[in-house]
Amino acid sequence: MIARRLAILALAAAVAAGTAAPARAASTPAIAAFESAFASINDYTFSLRSHEQKGGSTQDRTYAYSFMKPHFAKTLIVSGDGSGSGGVWAGGDQVSGHQGGILSGFHLKVGLHDGRAISMLGYTIPDGLLQNVVGMYRTTPGALSERAAGKVDGVPTTMVELVPSNPASVNGATRCTLYLSNATHLPVRNILYNGGTVILDQSFNNVKTNVGLSQNDFPF
Repeated sequence: MIARRLAILALAAAVAAGTAAPARAASTPAIAAFESAFASINDYTFSLRSHEQKGGSTQDRTYAYSFMKPHFAKTLIVSGDGSGSGGVWAGGDQVSGHQGGILSGFHLKVGLHDGRAISMLGYTIPDGLLQNVVGMYRTTPGALSERAAGKVDGVPTTMVELVPSNPASVNGATRCTLYLSNATHLPVRNILYNGGTVILDQSFNNVKTNVGLSQNDFPF
């Protein structure tokens, strides 16, 4: 009874303060293993190969990603649409970025969700971070499960599957599948479906952790 009353009082305080109730937090053994592994990671780099589909349009890109705790991220589009463009996020709602080509020397700050700073489906720089990819599965309401998946891109994996209660909250995805390495517990691949159509396919390649990044690597 005491614990229940404390929970009610906490919820009432949040409402009074104008804050939303916390999102649904669910987990599976594979997600818990990721969180344990991530706790010992201070920074990382990886290559993100991404395919997006929206209506009759597609976008294929490869990004070079860098991240350092608590909230520094940098991306560069190394191939595909927008090649040469990049951005730095240092927390908050702005991105410092540049376009490719002859405009690469001109940097400007834009909103996190500015059309120049997002992908075709609206994904931002922090949306591509490993911990936020996994976090989407934890916080999106729906049915969450996991099972052995065999090798994905040559890596033995476990698949976490989410069937969202509200597909509109996940770009219309009716089924989301995340493959986590059985060895490192880090994401290997993330695929979102709308019915039988793949609307997002992300591969996380050449992941390197604790490489010694500093804040100087994230000029904002």
